[in-house]
Amino acid sequence: MAQRQTSRGRAQDRAHVAGGQDHEVKYEAKKEGVSKDVVEKAVKSAGNSRRKVEAEVGRH
Repeated sequence: MAQRQTSRGRAQDRAHVAGGQDHEVKYEAKKEGVSKDVVEKAVKSAGNSRRKVEAEVGRH
C-alpha cells in the first residue's frame, strides 16, 4: 500500500491504527460507532492493521 507524504515530508500510513494515538483511536471509534475502549481492545487483540481492527470491532 502506498504511503502518503504529510506536509512535513514524513510518510503517513493510513493502513494502520496507532493505538497509542488518542486522536486515531477517537477517529476510528466515531467512524465505527463504538467506544474508544472497544477500539483499544481491538488493536490489542488484532494488531494495528486498520482492516483487522475494523473486523474485530464488527464482532462486538
